[in-house]
Amino acid sequence: MSTPETGLVISGRLTIPDEEFEVRASTGGGPGGQHVNRSATRIELRWHPATSPALRQALSSEHRERVLQRLAPRLDADGTIRLVASEHRSQRRNRDAALLRLGSIVRGALPDPVPRKATRPTRASVERRLDEKKRRSSVKRDRGRGGYDH
Repeated sequence: MSTPETGLVISGRLTIPDEEFEVRASTGGGPGGQHVNRSATRIELRWHPATSPALRQALSSEHRERVLQRLAPRLDADGTIRLVASEHRSQRRNRDAALLRLGSIVRGALPDPVPRKATRPTRASVERRLDEKKRRSSVKRDRGRGGYDH
């Protein structure tokens, strides 16, 4: 969550300060009558990850490039992530909802791929597989024999 002095906490190493976000409020659309037409509760949150000092400080250049590559499908032509929140009736709750969504998007781009450990099958699983192959083989072998009286 975001607090005035810390910003958006992504992980133990990475916190994005509020100064990096561009937050714009506007009137929302859809149903709601006069309240939605008069109140600027819809929030548009914009963040530019490529020029983010927080990413540059917290991550190595290789790790940062990987994160930017994973975020690439969400970026617009300017390289900005843009989130809109208008599901709540208050500006503050919509801002928190947009920050929460941004946090989960960035967190999803952070983890390194876990290398696969080569393992060997257990003796019991090998025996089960071979027994099943023998059983299947005998079923197929018995099909070709004319042992049925017609």
